[in-house]
Amino acid sequence: MAVLVYAEHVEGQFKKSAFEVVSYAKEIARNGNTQLVAICVGEISDEALGKLGAYGADKVLAARYAALNTFSSSAYASAIADAANRENADIIILSNSFSGKGLAPAVSVKLNAGIVAGAIDLPKTEGGKFIVKKLAFSGKAFAWVELLSAKKIISLNPNSYRIVDSPTSTIIESFEANNTPDSKVSVKEVIRSTDKVSLPEAEIVVSGGRGLKGPENWAILEDLAAALGAATACSKPVSDAGWRPHEEHVGQTGIVISPNLYLAIGISGAIQHLAGVSSSKTIVAINKDPDAPIFKVADYGIVGDALEVVPKLTQAIKAFKG
Repeated sequence: MAVLVYAEHVEGQFKKSAFEVVSYAKEIARNGNTQLVAICVGEISDEALGKLGAYGADKVLAARYAALNTFSSSAYASAIADAANRENADIIILSNSFSGKGLAPAVSVKLNAGIVAGAIDLPKTEGGKFIVKKLAFSGKAFAWVELLSAKKIISLNPNSYRIVDSPTSTIIESFEANNTPDSKVSVKEVIRSTDKVSLPEAEIVVSGGRGLKGPENWAILEDLAAALGAATACSKPVSDAGWRPHEEHVGQTGIVISPNLYLAIGISGAIQHLAGVSSSKTIVAINKDPDAPIFKVADYGIVGDALEVVPKLTQAIKAFKG
């Protein structure tokens, strides 16, 4: 038996979440006294694959044929499921990233496996049970899910598990999946934003709401984000108004995030917004309304006009770093 982990990469470069899931899977493999096998899909160098050994991958399967260079949920799911069968893996780990949210259920169907999506902690295995903790009710509660199936799938929430060095002598093997289906969807072009910190990956997020009064004031938020090395985000009303692109919208109907630090600037804190950010480790709120709901969940709060507070905060951070 083995533990299989899908290590996601973009154009041959691993995301931080890949090292998180490998570290997480390594601890599960260690507790089960078994081998950790990683699978990577798409073109990637041996040098990059070797980095997974630093976090405990005993073997890396490289599915590097042309048909899989462009992401396809059905084809990738088939490759992962085939790898799980060949390696006799009874536990399969993926990141609960944008692509992982689609892959995990598809792999579950192919393997007839139980699944826990959005895990935030290692499984507990006392008394022969296999129980996984996850977020529930849009992050407002926790659920402990027992998996009873022979094969089990866990998708780990980004920023939920630390990256742990566990150097291992890694074997890299070429892997060609059997019967990988042709996708019915044809991808014509992929455009990636290379000048921004990815929201799901970000450890610090600076987010703005209607309290910034207009898109012309967004520069002060971007200055603060630059000083902190943070990603920028916004509330739904801001994206609906066209002030910011929809891919920056965080909340229940946008991107759900769990950074180490979330700064909510000029955001009142509607329940739909809080559902997408409440799992942040630390929340800082800046709002001129002392009764704003955001202050009920914030760890730290500043009552004041964001247009006055944020530039002073940015200046203080720059002075501290300088």
